[in-house]
Amino acid sequence: MTHVFTRFLTLAAFVIFALAPVAQAQDAADSLTGTIATENDALHDADIAVRIREILSELGGYEDVTVTVSEGIVALRGTTATATEVSDLSSLVARIEGIVAIKNDVTETTDLARRLNPAMDRFQARLTQAWTALPLLLLSIVAFVLIVAIGYGIARWKAPWKRVAPNAFIANLYRQLVQVVFIIFGIVVALDILDASALLSTILGAAGIVGLAFGFAVRDTVENYIASILLSIRQPFRPNDTIEINGDEGKVIRLTSRATILLSFDGNHIRIPNATVFKSRIVNYTQNTERRFKFALIVEQNSDLAEAMEIARSTVQALPFVIDQPAASSWLGNVCKGGIEVTVVGWVNQRDTSLVRARGEALRLVKQMFEANGINLADPTLRVALSSDSLGLQTAFAAPASGTAASTPATAKQPARAVTKKPVIKPSDIGTVTAQSEDELDKIIAAERNQGVAEDLLSGDAMHE
Repeated sequence: MTHVFTRFLTLAAFVIFALAPVAQAQDAADSLTGTIATENDALHDADIAVRIREILSELGGYEDVTVTVSEGIVALRGTTATATEVSDLSSLVARIEGIVAIKNDVTETTDLARRLNPAMDRFQARLTQAWTALPLLLLSIVAFVLIVAIGYGIARWKAPWKRVAPNAFIANLYRQLVQVVFIIFGIVVALDILDASALLSTILGAAGIVGLAFGFAVRDTVENYIASILLSIRQPFRPNDTIEINGDEGKVIRLTSRATILLSFDGNHIRIPNATVFKSRIVNYTQNTERRFKFALIVEQNSDLAEAMEIARSTVQALPFVIDQPAASSWLGNVCKGGIEVTVVGWVNQRDTSLVRARGEALRLVKQMFEANGINLADPTLRVALSSDSLGLQTAFAAPASGTAASTPATAKQPARAVTKKPVIKPSDIGTVTAQSEDELDKIIAAERNQGVAEDLLSGDAMHE
């Protein structure tokens, strides 16, 4: 039963949709012709023709159209400038009372000059409208310029924005936002004076679509710009700071709206996108004044390890460039091939002392003290010792356990260690460890920053993270 009912509904819908165009055509025919009278005369036809000619002459554009009426049937012949006028002619004539039928033989003209006349007329009409609207247009322009000038004047004040913003870059961003707000407000006021405020929604909609497409196209640039804003607020580093970002190490030159620029210790410029800087692990070596250096020496396994650690610690701590707190320390590290590792650390004030020079000088003096106290460094090199005796040529392979010459036979007895007075380090033995190399880099950075040819978002007055 349900299946039959469904088929019935489908058939009914098909019949309705099929008969709808026929009914519409019938209604159109009825509205065009109406009821045809049984009587007609020439005077009535002439009145209809005169009425149609009067209407066409008032409208204009139908000068080449001839109208004849016979028995209520209107015959139209001639040409018009546009195809729209041809189609409008039939609907216009059909509205006149007493017309039985219309025979429209009017076509679009091929005369170029005649077809251009309507366009020239429209152009002249628009010029007339523009001339009429010129006072309002000038008034709207004056209002727009005045509002924008007020916005730019407010944005140029520096004192209020310095109080609100943490640094110059954020203050400049606030000023730009104020300028944009006043420009939009000026456009709204100008369109309202011209009574074209409805156009604003169209402009904003188009601007939104264009802005969305542009945003996808410059996504990386926008990401770097936003990251630069956040970095300028947080300021995790300052100019001349020694930092490391994703393995790139150097001293900070400047922070721009697109990238962070470093000067490597080789003198090369490193440009890192701000989006990468913001998302990466940043190691700031200059944040704290104290900095630790570290090195390791491998001593022989038969050495007095406690004495070796104490000599290394006391030697490093006695150096004038090593600070007292945190104190120097030493410990035993790994068991290596041929010896045991002694690790030594010390702390320096990196503002006054070069870390690499301090480490090198401490390493040299600890090695010197080891040798002076009879503690030999391990030598894992395999040597071949050849000796001859009464039985012939004999070969001995040995990895020497001491720092003596490898040509000594393996069976020979080592001489007893002589007890000597413990040596001390003289001030004249200590080399120069001032931060001279860093000072040279600071001069290069200062020279580049003083050029003033590039923006810098790092400010000394801003909060430092």
